[in-house]
Amino acid sequence: MLPLSLLNAAQNKPMLVELKNGETFNGHLVNCDTFMNITLREVYQTSPEGDHFWKLKECYIRGSMIKYLRVPEALLDTVKEEQLKARDANRGRGGHAQGAARGGRGAPPRGGKTRWARWTNASWPWWSRARRVIVG
Repeated sequence: MLPLSLLNAAQNKPMLVELKNGETFNGHLVNCDTFMNITLREVYQTSPEGDHFWKLKECYIRGSMIKYLRVPEALLDTVKEEQLKARDANRGRGGHAQGAARGGRGAPPRGGKTRWARWTNASWPWWSRARRVIVG
């Protein structure tokens, strides 16, 4: 599960954010971006020592300062279920996701040596290749 998909699903849900300096913020998630910068509303801020508390209407937290995020357990379960449903919806008749199991890395088809494989094989001398093209 990716953290950003979890944060996008956690909008308007309560969460706890701990910063690298030890401060904690409890509030409801309003918004998050791709850098994990978040905006909280109805926030209770706690000092690193835990002896001072502040109530804020709204606050913005830079993503690089975040050490820890805590979201409700029920949210984790719902996000996992949604991702499983989305993955199953992408599967076609073969049971694989779109584009999966269709060969890999542009290799030639499996099987015996074809003319293409003989022509590209560097171990064959060039005159042998030329003769095979003319004859074959």
